[in-house]
Formats: sequence, C-alpha cells, structure tokens
Amino acid sequence: MNVNQTKTTCFVFACLAMLLLPFQLQAESPVVEKPHTFSSGTPARASEVNANFDVAYEQIQKLLNVVCKYHPEEPMCHTTEPQETLTNDFGMTFVLIQPGTFVMGSPEGETGRYSDEVQHNVTLTQKYYLQTTEITQGQWKAVMGSNPSYFSSCGDDCPVEHVSWEDAQEFIEKLNLHENVNRYRLPTEAQWEYAARAGSTTALANGNLAVTGCSLDTNLNAIGWYCGNADKTHQVAQKQPNAWGLYDMHGNVSEWCQDLYGSYPDISVTDPGGASSGLNRVRRGGSWRNNARSCRSAGHGRSRLGYRSDDLGLRLSRAPW
Repeated sequence: MNVNQTKTTCFVFACLAMLLLPFQLQAESPVVEKPHTFSSGTPARASEVNANFDVAYEQIQKLLNVVCKYHPEEPMCHTTEPQETLTNDFGMTFVLIQPGTFVMGSPEGETGRYSDEVQHNVTLTQKYYLQTTEITQGQWKAVMGSNPSYFSSCGDDCPVEHVSWEDAQEFIEKLNLHENVNRYRLPTEAQWEYAARAGSTTALANGNLAVTGCSLDTNLNAIGWYCGNADKTHQVAQKQPNAWGLYDMHGNVSEWCQDLYGSYPDISVTDPGGASSGLNRVRRGGSWRNNARSCRSAGHGRSRLGYRSDDLGLRLSRAPW
C-alpha cells in the first residue's frame, strides 16, 4: 500500500469510527431491566440500538461507495478478483495484466537503440487492464459521435488516428461518464512497455530486429505494420499478438501514453508516472509510417499534447476495481 492509499484508508476508518460511535455508546450504556415495559426497558433499548446501527451501516455503505468510485485501487474496494478479460459496451476488449518487475529501456548493444533508452528496473505493484487493440474508428464514433481519422475509408475496424492527447482525454472522460466510473485512462509509459514486452527482453516481443529502416524484417512483419509492409493504417488484430494477447503493440499507429516525456532515472523505481514537468507527452509503439527501429518495445517517442497525425492514436488502460 502506498502513501496515498494509506492516507485514504486512515480517513475512511476515522469516518467509520465516528459513524459507529453512537452505536458503541448506546451499546455500552447501563440498561435498567424492565422486561415487561417495552417503552423504556431492555427490549426497547435493543430495538433503538439496532435501528441506530442500521442507520450507521447505511451511512458507511454510502461513504464506501464514494471512496471506491474515486479510489478503486483501495484494498477495501476489492470485493472480488477481476476476470482475466472483459469487454465493455463499445466492444473494447481488455486483458488483465499482473503486477511485476521488468527492465525498462534497451541494452547498449540493441540494434536501432536510441541514447534516451537508459535501462532501469521498474516495479508495477497494481494489476491493470490493457486494451487488446488500439481504439478503432467504430469505437471512437460510438463514444464521440464523429470520426477524425484521415484514413476514414479504411473502416470501423481500423485504428482511429489524427487525435491529440487532449482529444484522447475527452474521449476517456465521456467513456467514464457512460459507465459512471473513474477507471479508464491512458496507460503510463511503464505500463505500456511492460505489456508490450510481455516477458520478453528483446527489441520486439517476438525477437530481435535484423534491420532498422524500411527493409523487410521477418520478426516485425509478423507482428506489426511499419514502412516496410504498409503505406497506411490497417484493420486492428490482423498480425500476430504478443504472449499476453495484445495486438499491434508494434506499428500500425503510434499510441499516446499518460506521461509527460522526460529522461529516465538510472535507479530502480516503483509505479513511475513520467516526468514532473515538460511540454511533450509520450507516444509509443511506432506506426505504419515509421522505420523498424521506431517500432521496438523500448522506442521512446514524444509529441506536443495538441499534436495530431494520421499515424497517431491510442489504446486504453482500465483499473480492475
């Protein structure tokens, strides 16, 4: 449990104690036994205590509902184990990603490596869902009522593109309002790379790169669309998924992350959320327009939050609770 969770939990238990205090005082107060007098004897007192407890319980439940709506990560809100996959009202399918530790960034000898990909250990302590595909044009239209995509003729099953980071936030807000939750968001950069690697330590989820440009690379061709096999977007989930069932983590459209872009630390970190300040947001995965080196798991791109392009889209994460 992190510091914020501890503070929230302490606040909730303090509220619970205050709600239960009248019940406790009544339960512990002296009672004059008058078995045949219901109006003032023990049976009446028991009835009064029970009634007060019912009121307190109702208030406690309302408080917990509010807390769990805005802090679903709190352990007290985890009443059941989340299912391995789920699909929402708009046909967005998510797979559950388990907590773990991995090496983020790339080794110095990796083909196509950029110098900002400093390797460091990252621990993710919370389960989270990640969408198995990029948000499609059909899903975007269903939520937003319009389609901003340059390749709109590609169809509803193609990834939405030409959306800014700010557009993505508006989309997420409407999706959360539809379900009356606060669970959808863009993944952090660490969540994205952890899921893209799916346990792998190579340049791609299915092995290393043989080329860095637009020549045909056997491994990348099997799992992604890039400048070596595409000149536009393609329908999602047409290439092989990674080991965790995620499609198009390499190529098709680059994907916005929640984080501000910044330099990596050279120490181990837990649940990182990106830079504390900056002008650019992280984009990951490479696209149909990019060369092979930009589609690697460690590729660390960035754009201004208002930037739009025909090769830039998104996929969502979702809190389990």
